[in-house]
Amino acid sequence: MASARAIRFTIAARLTLLALLTVAGSVFLVVLLLEVMPGRAMLAALIAAAIMAPIAIFAARALLRPLLAMLRALGGTVISYRDGDYSFGLHWARNDEMGDLVEAHNALGAVLREQRLDLVQRELLLDTMVQHTPVAMMLVDAVGKIVFANVSARQLLNEGRRLEGTGLEELLARSFPTLREAVERGGDGLFTVGGAADGGEDEIYHLSRRGFTLNARRHDLLLLRHLTSELRRQEVQTWKKVIRVISHELNNSLAPIASLANSAGELLRRGNGQRLPEILDTVEERARHLERFIDGYARFAKLPTPNRQPVEWGAFIEALKLQVAFRVEGDLPSAPAPFDASQMQQALLNLLKNAHESGSPPGGVCLSIRRAGEMLAIEVADRGSGMTETVMSNALVPFYSTKRSGTGLGLALAREIAEAHGGRIALANRDGGGLSVVLFLPA
Repeated sequence: MASARAIRFTIAARLTLLALLTVAGSVFLVVLLLEVMPGRAMLAALIAAAIMAPIAIFAARALLRPLLAMLRALGGTVISYRDGDYSFGLHWARNDEMGDLVEAHNALGAVLREQRLDLVQRELLLDTMVQHTPVAMMLVDAVGKIVFANVSARQLLNEGRRLEGTGLEELLARSFPTLREAVERGGDGLFTVGGAADGGEDEIYHLSRRGFTLNARRHDLLLLRHLTSELRRQEVQTWKKVIRVISHELNNSLAPIASLANSAGELLRRGNGQRLPEILDTVEERARHLERFIDGYARFAKLPTPNRQPVEWGAFIEALKLQVAFRVEGDLPSAPAPFDASQMQQALLNLLKNAHESGSPPGGVCLSIRRAGEMLAIEVADRGSGMTETVMSNALVPFYSTKRSGTGLGLALAREIAEAHGGRIALANRDGGGLSVVLFLPA
């Protein structure tokens, strides 16, 4: 079979051979007829042509019939490939151009089958992951119909029943009111489920909504992630840090007070009261420190809701300069900004005092205000020693302080104030030394 395939007899060669045989047969007939009818060359040629033409046509059709059938088969398999069916293969026994085309066509089908198999396996893996992820997922089309919902979404929102084909508005109308409010607010956000009404604890979820184009149509992907366990774990870790800091602060004050009280008792028993004033002054100083510590905790825990009012930056900065020294970098915004002036002044005073206590030269403490997208960035920067990674990771924890007499509330209070205004705080070490603290507020 291999030797037979090695002999290549092309379609062009066959057609050439057919033409040569036709011409040779016609010449032979003409010569034969001239012997029968001498001098009648024209008639002999016509008779030869009349005989050889049907034979040539029949032979040509016999030669081309398999080619035409294979071309029709190729057309059918191309249509099957277009429809996603790659299971068809073709066979052509002859070693010619059509054999090359069939071989290439079969190779293409094999590649497409392999790719389709890989794609099916990937889709199966992706579907398994999506269906069994704890994150509830819903895909909503442009007209508000749910076109896909995984198992978690069905269990959370529809008692395990299918959601495909249900309108999002219809689902939200019979779902949790907090979820409906979160969707109506737009963007990402948190909402709670359950609570005191059913005798249980609140379950906290995060809603994430993303839009994209699928099959030239607008779709929205809604993700509902259960955060209760993670938040509780983070809360426990935060309280552990707070308790460690409070214990450290109390021990730093109570241990010397107990020691000094013991020393004062010894001095009184010996009748030596000369050092009592010094000891009592030290006890008073440590007691005052604890008082300030507790007062700072009370202020931190009872931060009121911000009273947002339009504030002119020029007057605000001048009032701030009367309490602490700093320089302003860049131009101040011309438009007023809505925030609670007293709370923001308290936050910036804490940040500026920290900057002066960082070892920075007074001229290195600066404040700048700039626009950052939809936010205002208020930056307090210094040229002090900056922060180590350990200090940076704990800097925003209430009561954490590396200073002997620090309360550890300055940065934590600044963060609380920024977040109460709908913003956030960011810390970073500066190139060339120093620290940058940025309060981001909604513009």
